[in-house]
Amino acid sequence: MQRSRFLGIGAGAMVAAALPVLSPRALADGVVDYTLTAAPLRFSPVAGLEFAGLAFNGTIPGPVLRVRHGQRLRAKFVNTSGEPATIHWHGMVLPNKMDGVEGVTQAAVPTRQSFLYEFTPDPPGTRWYHDHISDGFARGLFGLIVVEDPKDEPADAEFALVFHDVPKLSTMQSAMMGTSVAPMIDPIGSPEMTEMKPDDKMGDEVSYVAHCISGRSYPDTQRLAVKVGQRVRLRILNANPTQTRYVRLAGHRLTVTHNDGNRLPRPIEVDALRIGVGERYDAWFEVTQPGAWLLQGLSSDPLIYQQAAIVSTPGMENVSPVSNPQTLEGVDFFTYQKAGGTGGHELPAPTHSYDFKIGGGEWGSNKWTLNGKTYPNTQKIYVNRNDVVEVRFKNTTDMDHPMHLHGHVFDLVEVDGDRLTYPLPKDTTLVHAYAGTITWRFRADSPAGRWLLHCHNEVHMMDGMMTEVVYRS
Repeated sequence: MQRSRFLGIGAGAMVAAALPVLSPRALADGVVDYTLTAAPLRFSPVAGLEFAGLAFNGTIPGPVLRVRHGQRLRAKFVNTSGEPATIHWHGMVLPNKMDGVEGVTQAAVPTRQSFLYEFTPDPPGTRWYHDHISDGFARGLFGLIVVEDPKDEPADAEFALVFHDVPKLSTMQSAMMGTSVAPMIDPIGSPEMTEMKPDDKMGDEVSYVAHCISGRSYPDTQRLAVKVGQRVRLRILNANPTQTRYVRLAGHRLTVTHNDGNRLPRPIEVDALRIGVGERYDAWFEVTQPGAWLLQGLSSDPLIYQQAAIVSTPGMENVSPVSNPQTLEGVDFFTYQKAGGTGGHELPAPTHSYDFKIGGGEWGSNKWTLNGKTYPNTQKIYVNRNDVVEVRFKNTTDMDHPMHLHGHVFDLVEVDGDRLTYPLPKDTTLVHAYAGTITWRFRADSPAGRWLLHCHNEVHMMDGMMTEVVYRS
């Protein structure tokens, strides 16, 4: 990271609007109405790039939606994208027919038609929404939804930030065939890099031609204006379709209070966040002195300097911001074991337990598998209401996998053989490569129906790494 890149830039950066406090009128309304219109967009976050994107309401990402916990949401989806689409409400426990999965919970919404999503968002926290058909998510159909929790401590300033990237779509196609030659771009010192074997040959990597925060690339990202003495809350989503993202704020430690919108059993302080595809983290920091600092995505991609935003106090707009080196060596980054602690006790036996071996992904293969099979032929998880279900994953591949369960919040109880002292409430978790394991526990108390369970790496999902949780009644 060359410090000269940042000289003289701060004054021209736009100022990001902090999330405002909901007005008394908005808090009092029983129903919140939104319209989300999907349409093509020529997305140009950097000079000389025109990406054939799709956008909600004319922006990538789509607008930040906000509701108070307990309010009813009515979201009219108008599809003018030119192709079928849906909206999946990621992290929500909601009526199954509102989950937005083509062929499972609803029919696709054809272009020039609309669909009304109506439900009471639950649980509270940082959630998100995105298309669940083909490449709509990768092309820009995603956005944040914040479900305000009245129990949350108020912040002096609060920002909702989406870390996302512009894919080279041709490499996505070759990645689905297992023949991509795009390089790995994880940061030096990351588990992804340090655990690689000399003979690993990745065929599922996707190339990215721009890196963004909330629709812009540095130096045009919006500046986060803060004041000395403030406690600042960041709500951060990784909306990259295939890659884990590391995020660090120069000059500050981050106190993580929520993961996937759910309150952690105890806050944890770290230097950097490790965010799998689809994961969200709420992280706080204190402004103790005047200055300007970079909030950055960390990577070995030469273009990663684009994924940065300036955090500054009044009068420091023209100061060259303090930045981070693009490495994780010596960096204390978030892990599930740090957040949950290790050495937990064995749990009572569940009603049902299921084991899934994650496989596939060999060079030249277009299959990513669960127990050797691809969706829809994968083993289903059948449950009765109020069953306690344990799901165990073992990853036999050379890639991490962000596994996501629709319509539930589960407890992450085990990681790589370590029982967590404090199970973590989540909806998406990374399973480490090279025989990594995770174990989930959840109670089958969601609305009845069919709920997808899949890898949130878009290449792996479309190549078959999916199954379903099916309620018998």
